Amino acid sequence: MTLSLAELEQMHRLKTGALLRAAVLLGALCGKTLDQGETAALEAYADAIGLAFQVVDDVLDATADSATLGKTAGKDAADNKPTYVSILGLEPSRALAARLRDDAHHALVPFGTQLGNKAQRLRELADLIVQRKA
Repeated sequence: MTLSLAELEQMHRLKTGALLRAAVLLGALCGKTLDQGETAALEAYADAIGLAFQVVDDVLDATADSATLGKTAGKDAADNKPTYVSILGLEPSRALAARLRDDAHHALVPFGTQLGNKAQRLRELADLIVQRKA
């Protein structure tokens, strides 16, 4: 299957991205009522970490071994699946993951210190997603 970068991104926004968006927004709604600006900021954050998760997953599939991953490494390439690595290459995919982490951090700026430690936890979650090794 051949996909463009835009098609690959759309597929992952509707898959992994949608799951992470739901988790972020439902978690926030359990804690407080959100205004439109807060909802938009958390949606931007969730969009960034959702794509970052998938980009890192594609990088790990191409670079890690099966024991580390807990699944068959290289399976995406063997199955000829479209991935960020197959479309962009390894280093551009890593750079994209880093940019998405930065986008996630930037999305939280409107909260300032309003969320206090909770915003810090969201920043740490973005870091964890991008820096994970398995």
